[in-house]
Amino acid sequence: MDKAIQYELHLAQRMSRLGTETAFEVLNKARALERSGKNIIHLEIGEPDFDTPANIVEAGIDALREGWTHYGPSAGLPELRQAIAEDVSRSRGVRVASDEVVVVPGGKPIIFFTILALAEAGDEVIYPNPGFPIYESMIHYAGARPVPIRLREEKDFGFDVDEMASLITDRTRLIILNSPQNPTGGVLGKQDFHDIAAAIGDRNIMVLSDEIYSRLVFEGEHYSIMSVPGFQERTIVLDGFSKTYAMTGWRMGYGVMRPDLAAHITRLMTNSNSPGPPRRFRGRTEPDQRIFLPYAQRSVLRIPQHHQNRMEVEATGGRAAGRGWGGGTLRRVFRGIWGRLFALQRSQFVGEPEPGAGTN
Repeated sequence: MDKAIQYELHLAQRMSRLGTETAFEVLNKARALERSGKNIIHLEIGEPDFDTPANIVEAGIDALREGWTHYGPSAGLPELRQAIAEDVSRSRGVRVASDEVVVVPGGKPIIFFTILALAEAGDEVIYPNPGFPIYESMIHYAGARPVPIRLREEKDFGFDVDEMASLITDRTRLIILNSPQNPTGGVLGKQDFHDIAAAIGDRNIMVLSDEIYSRLVFEGEHYSIMSVPGFQERTIVLDGFSKTYAMTGWRMGYGVMRPDLAAHITRLMTNSNSPGPPRRFRGRTEPDQRIFLPYAQRSVLRIPQHHQNRMEVEATGGRAAGRGWGGGTLRRVFRGIWGRLFALQRSQFVGEPEPGAGTN
C-alpha cells in the first residue's frame, strides 16, 4: 500500500530539463522476464556479453584484501594517471602528461562535467543524432541549446561535414563526436576527422571526443581528432575500461584534456563524488597497478579478442566483416539479424508473435 504524502514535492525547475537513459528501464524489464524463465537476447545495454577476465578480477580481490579501500586523490591515483597518459600518448600519437588525465567513476561524468564546465544558457552544443541520449540530456540540463547533427546511413552512419559546418555559429561552445558511435556503430576515419577539423578551423570551439569504443574496431585503426595537428588543446577525450575489458560494473573511466581544464573537472569530481579510486591507508605507499590499465591491457590482448571475433562472425553470418560496428557490417546487422531479434524481443515483451514463429 502506497504511503500517504502530506507535503507536496517542489522540484527545482532544472529537473524538468533532465532526461534519462531508457535502456536501463528496458534492461530491468528484460531481466524480470529472464527470472520468469524466458530466453532474452539483450540489445538494450552497451556492454560485452562476457565477464571481466579472471586475472583482472583476481587483481581486484587482491587489492581489496591488501587494504586499497580508502579515499584517493580526486583526479585519480598518480600512477594510474601516468599509465593512462602513456597509453594515450602511444595510441593517439600525441604527448600527454599525467596532469591532463582525470579518472572518474565511468564515462558519464566526463560528459556531465565537460558540459557543466563549458556550456551555459545561450550557448550551443552540436551533438550526433541518433546518439547516446545523455548528450542531449546534459546539454538541456546545463541550460544550453542542443544542436543535432544527423548521422546518415549512406555515409556509413557518419555525417556530412558541410552540414556540420553550417550548424556552427558564434554561440557554438562545444562539439561532441563519438567514434565508434553509439548506437549505430558508425566509424569515422582519419580523413573524416581532418575534414571536421578544417570545418572548425581556428575558432575557439572545444571538442568532446567520446572514444569509449575505441578498441572495438575490426578493420583499420581507431583515429582521434586529438591527433589532428592543432586540436589537442581543444579536445577532451573520453575513454575508459568498461567496454574493452568487460568492466561496466566497475565504473572506471577517464578524461584526457588540457591541464587547466583538468583542474576544473577535478573540482567537479571533488564536489560530486569525492576522491576517486581507492588507495591503501597504511603500509605500502605504492599502489598495485595490476588492477588498473597495464594489467587490463595485457588481459584484453588474450581474452576479449576471441569474443570480438566471435561477435563479428555472429553479426555477419560468417561473411567478411566491414570496418567494425559500422559500414557494411552494420547495415547487414540492422537490416537482418537485429530486425529479427527486435521482433523476437517484441513478441516476448508485449505478446505479439514473431513473424513466422510458433509458440512455446
